[in-house]
Amino acid sequence: MLPCTLVSVSGFVLFVLQQRIAGFGLLALALLLAAWIDAAVLRDLALIAVGLTAMSLVPVTTDISTEHMLVMGLGMVLAVGIPYVVSRFVFGDGAVRFPVLTGKPWTRAEKWYLPAVVVMGYAVLPVYMVNTGVYRNWPAVSDPEGVARLFLGTNVLGIWDELFFICTVFALLRRHLPVAQANVLQAVLFTAFLWELGFRAWAPFFIFPFALLQALIFTRTKSLSYIVSVHLLFDFILFLVLIHAHNRAWIDIFIY
Repeated sequence: MLPCTLVSVSGFVLFVLQQRIAGFGLLALALLLAAWIDAAVLRDLALIAVGLTAMSLVPVTTDISTEHMLVMGLGMVLAVGIPYVVSRFVFGDGAVRFPVLTGKPWTRAEKWYLPAVVVMGYAVLPVYMVNTGVYRNWPAVSDPEGVARLFLGTNVLGIWDELFFICTVFALLRRHLPVAQANVLQAVLFTAFLWELGFRAWAPFFIFPFALLQALIFTRTKSLSYIVSVHLLFDFILFLVLIHAHNRAWIDIFIY
């Protein structure tokens, strides 16, 4: 539990406090403790550490310029790609996997949860984004290219969140911890990363529960497709709110 917790805390230090030396120091201490405890723990925490390091070395912002999207995109690819490749082809344990075509149909409850996510996003996001002024952390766009870039950015990031925090971090942590403990630790990282991205003010009060619920849903469904669908529906409301917040006459359908 201790080295896993230190890895999670290091993410808070890196992304929220933005203290690289202290954050990397905690990561190093976590890996040293893991090496002393068990080789399997060391291997899995090292994969998480690689992802956290990759993301801490690139600017995590909402800038949608081509240059920034390429740089941050490279970090995102490395953060997910390296653990997947090493887990599958070096360790050969397949601990990191992305189950898309599971062959299992969604249950009625799962289908009903999708429109419920839209309702929750509609109820929470306008109040949060507009009343706190947090929407200003995203670029104001009104031209077709800018709108398209914002749509692409929000969707790609939403998919990556699930690939890294759920399919990678949570999957690796729960090999060594009970589901509840692994879930809390991944949710801390999930929330810390989105804080640095721009979700400030009282965002942790809904992002942390969202992260917990996403991991629980993944544990039940074992379907990346489903949790991505949930996330993208929420992010679609986010996209609409951002457009409206910067252009108040547009998409004037929100209550805040």
